[in-house]
Amino acid sequence: MEYIYAALLLHRLQQPINEENIKKVIAAAGITPNEVKVKALVSALSEINIEEALKNATLTPITAPAAPAQAPTQAPAAPAKEEKKEEEKKGEEEALAGLASLFG
Repeated sequence: MEYIYAALLLHRLQQPINEENIKKVIAAAGITPNEVKVKALVSALSEINIEEALKNATLTPITAPAAPAQAPTQAPAAPAKEEKKEEEKKGEEEALAGLASLFG
């Protein structure tokens, strides 16, 4: 994420978004630049008009789901756990019965 921020900062300051400048910004933030990430970012951004992308970006509000919608999805979870426990007990009983037959 810091690489994207570096590119946005360079764009805002009207500086060229190239490998050298990205590395400088990343290093100034106290992070050792990753050569592969820097090259990939510069390559990807070379075909993008950042100004247009920022103008067309929209914010999507994040809303919490309604409480009643969550209740039905949570209710079946408890019986499933009980069924698993019952299946595990049956499996353990069968395994113990098998072991008991070896010693009987």
